[in-house]
Parts: sequence; structure tokens; C-alpha cells
Amino acid sequence: MEKYCDNCCPKTSCKNNGNCAACVKKHRDTDSLPYCLFPNNDGDKSLRHFYEKLKERFENEK
Repeated sequence: MEKYCDNCCPKTSCKNNGNCAACVKKHRDTDSLPYCLFPNNDGDKSLRHFYEKLKERFENEK
């Protein structure tokens, strides 16, 4: 598969690095978020953790 966006992802160790379509498919299949979209890349990329971080963010904006 052709690379669609070189240098858009800082996680160069991933086999899908630079291939956003393959990356999104992989993360959709594993119910997680790509490195580039997660608000803080502390290792837990699950959707549950993402929602917890969003909740914290919006609660702190009050």
C-alpha cells in the first residue's frame, strides 16, 4: 500500500507509519486511537482512556 502522509506520525517503529489508511483500520479493529490523535501519549490508547482524558479536560475548563 502506498504511503499517504510521510512524517505525520512520530511513532516510527510502527509498520503503518505514514500510511494513515492502514493505521486507522488497525486502530478501528483494536478499539484504540492512533498515536497522532491521542491527547497525551502516555501509553494507554484505549477509547476508554481517551474518554476519561476528555472528561478531565472539560471538567477543568469550568
